[in-house]
Amino acid sequence: MSKTASTLSLCLLAAGLVACHPSKEPESVVESKVEGEKIVLPEKSPQLDALSVEMAEVPKVALKPITARLVWDEDVTTRVFSPVAGRVSALKANLGQRVAAGDPLVEILSPDFGQAQADAIKAKGDLALAERVLNRLRDLFAHGAAAKKDVDGAEADYTRALSENQRAAARLSLYGGSDGVIDHTFQTFQLKSPICGVIVEKNVTPGQEIRSDLMLASSPQLFAPLFVVSDPTNLWVLLDLTEMDLGLVKAGQQLRITTKAYPDQAFDGRLEIVGDSLDPATRTVRARGVVNNLSKLLKAEMYVLAEIARDVPVGVNVSAKAVFHRDQQDFVFVEKAPGQFLRQPVTVTQDQEHNGKAVIVQGVLPGERVVTDGCLLLQAMMETLAKS
Repeated sequence: MSKTASTLSLCLLAAGLVACHPSKEPESVVESKVEGEKIVLPEKSPQLDALSVEMAEVPKVALKPITARLVWDEDVTTRVFSPVAGRVSALKANLGQRVAAGDPLVEILSPDFGQAQADAIKAKGDLALAERVLNRLRDLFAHGAAAKKDVDGAEADYTRALSENQRAAARLSLYGGSDGVIDHTFQTFQLKSPICGVIVEKNVTPGQEIRSDLMLASSPQLFAPLFVVSDPTNLWVLLDLTEMDLGLVKAGQQLRITTKAYPDQAFDGRLEIVGDSLDPATRTVRARGVVNNLSKLLKAEMYVLAEIARDVPVGVNVSAKAVFHRDQQDFVFVEKAPGQFLRQPVTVTQDQEHNGKAVIVQGVLPGERVVTDGCLLLQAMMETLAKS
């Protein structure tokens, strides 16, 4: 074979190999693009690895915990002292007993009460005598057998007797007695409950000497009431609020009461009153609430933790990192589809950040996926692509 024929054969073979194995064309490269307020990133774009998204959530009710103290509800509580002095002769009620208004609590042998009875009976007799004398003198004066001055004197005596009778009867009525005939109960004073409730405190024993001026004593031991009657199904909650707390609380807010005694339970309450002044020593404001204690698990003078439910604005919670500011407006990027992110203007509450969260009241709906990490990267890409 000649050299020319050999060269031609090699060329034909090479052409056949090329025809059997055609070369691949280069794949088309998909680039990032901007469509109005939306930026679209290709599926394998490295920028996607720098982005993080989270779902917008409805804000939860925020709770402000404050140390508080439980006390008896003073609207349904009375501290019972004795208005007379004497010696305890019999106890009629015990601790924890439910009593009605007017039920006897204790009997006291009291000379003071006996004197009040005697005064009332004497005043009643003096009034009857003065009335008879006045009527007789008026009859004699009508027949010309008595002087006018005698009638005037009798009328004055009657007026004094009537006034004394009313005073003595009122004093005896204040003690719960009547101006009837003195009997075997003379000087026996019954101290009665002024309200319905439960005896939650008792500081009296049989044979104890009682004084009527205990409530004026300066000693706490002497000042202690004989009985405390209250309704333990409702307790007051006393809170000391700092100046920083004042903007977060107001009357009518719900309370959630917890205590170390019952770590797995919470008790419902309500804030009723917020004081109008600060204590100059502690720089706190006294507030008062009420807590339902139907279970009677809570006790007066117990220290508890009162969590106050703060008002939260309507909107959604997102990470504060998701919000960025451009041209006097707040924005976020919302993922509409894989690789597609829409820039949306939003309105954020004045308290823009709390515990790392921003509350958006307009612009984002609950459940939408918001870009948290990488929102500034998307904004920079949008600005760059818009210029190119």
